[in-house]
Amino acid sequence: MGKRSVKENKNIYQIAREDLELTRDQASEVLEYVSADRIEKIESGRSLPHPDEILVMAEGYKRPELCNWYCSHECPIGQVHVPEIAMKDLTQITLETLSMLNSLEKDKERLIDITADSAISESEVEDFVSIQEKLDHISRSAQALRLWVQQQIAEGKLSADMLEKK
Repeated sequence: MGKRSVKENKNIYQIAREDLELTRDQASEVLEYVSADRIEKIESGRSLPHPDEILVMAEGYKRPELCNWYCSHECPIGQVHVPEIAMKDLTQITLETLSMLNSLEKDKERLIDITADSAISESEVEDFVSIQEKLDHISRSAQALRLWVQQQIAEGKLSADMLEKK
């Protein structure tokens, strides 16, 4: 068995591999076409991973959050358009979502008033931005829920077939 790294600043890919107690050679077998040398280059930061490698790592390491991390931190487009989604438990996701939905219930009429004329006046901007931030929070909560479900599927706690839309 290979020796365990004592490097202090490990990246998310190395941490994911080591959490499974896999050597790079073992990880290469799990990841099929990603060689141990390629894994070393990605983990050392000497080479950026390709999106297809991230997909394989996310599945092989049972860490679906690697996809979001890659998009929000390494992809130039994602860095602008994809928020980082933190892994949370179901209770936290649910409570945060319900809190934001309750808050938006109060803002519903205001949003209708602001947008009824298809324009946002200077006096409406502050309220509009506040409502938009709440909607963004709900969107991130929905993404966190999707990530939680993917993690449950990866761990074998939920069946993807069971969740398919009929």
